[in-house]
Amino acid sequence: MTRTSFMTRKELIGFLILAAVIFVLLPAVLDSFRLNLFGKYLTYAFVAVGLALCWGAGGILSLGQGVFFGLGGYCMAMFLKLEASTPENTSIQSTPGIPDFMDWNQLTELPVWWQPFYSLPLALLAVVAVPVAFAFIIGFAMFTRRVGGVYFAIITQAFAAILTILIIGQQGYTGGVNGITDLRTLLGWDIRTDEAKTTLYFVNGVLLFAVLLIAQYVRKSKLGRLLIAMRDQEDRVRFSGYNVANFKIFIFCLGAAFAGIGGAMFTLQVGFMSPTLVGIVPSIEMVIFCAVGGRLSILGAVYGALLVNWAKTSFSEAFPELWLLGLGGLFIAVVMFFPNGLAGLWSEKIEPQLEGLFRKSKPVEPAESAAPSSRAAAE
Repeated sequence: MTRTSFMTRKELIGFLILAAVIFVLLPAVLDSFRLNLFGKYLTYAFVAVGLALCWGAGGILSLGQGVFFGLGGYCMAMFLKLEASTPENTSIQSTPGIPDFMDWNQLTELPVWWQPFYSLPLALLAVVAVPVAFAFIIGFAMFTRRVGGVYFAIITQAFAAILTILIIGQQGYTGGVNGITDLRTLLGWDIRTDEAKTTLYFVNGVLLFAVLLIAQYVRKSKLGRLLIAMRDQEDRVRFSGYNVANFKIFIFCLGAAFAGIGGAMFTLQVGFMSPTLVGIVPSIEMVIFCAVGGRLSILGAVYGALLVNWAKTSFSEAFPELWLLGLGGLFIAVVMFFPNGLAGLWSEKIEPQLEGLFRKSKPVEPAESAAPSSRAAAE
């Protein structure tokens, strides 16, 4: 059996180009406000990369990735809210020392399940562990019963709706429809300043590349090859003796972990977390990010998240009432004309043209004439 290299030359160049875009080009050409917007876009790229593994490699279409994005975001928001809710900052409340929305809803003490979030290490652990735990429960319940395809997609969408309703209904514990807002500091560091937003943008970029390297390792490993085999011929893989359900559960949980990290970084970058980022609509938008970029490419998923969110912002600024139509039109156009997304457009159309131009422009060294050599030999 031949071993697959971790990264080909073309893939390395792709990683370097993306690094140049994120760490050099965008900071050089954008002001602090726009750079903060792209920092928010990068948080969605975490979800898109996870979807590229689940959907692109494993054939698992999840329409509920907003659940894991929101859970990670809420875990981080809970820590930040507790840090902002010191007795001194909340002295005007009926019950100082608890978040303001709890006081408004006449709670007199902090719920027990909030108390671990006084600790940053526990909060960071929860950012990954809570989405993974939810993903494991869903995956184990579905995949061990061989539920897949459109049925699995609908079930994950239902979970997104259920969690949204639960968060809104438990206003005294979650902030309700407003979410958790007025987040100020991280261990005393003011996250609301332009300098902090810029720093968080670069932290986003570094974490995103760590996630990309993990995803690249999975794609090139035996697990990655098995995922592709399961996507194309699941029954054949099962008859070969592999436990297909376990592999699906693992990759689904990995995608949830990526989404949870993205949600936590969104909370830090933007300064709030609300149920509008958990439900059905944001979950479908996250699938659009992956589809536009190319669900078979982890780098394409990142570009898709950046492009779609930039287009969404541009459409909403120029045409406030029509931006949803524009976003939908972009998705339809990509699906109809470029089914493999931006990555497919590059590999199938643009890259061959560039290689052809490169070969034509490369000078051909003239071959030495054979006749003089023959004469020289005769002499």
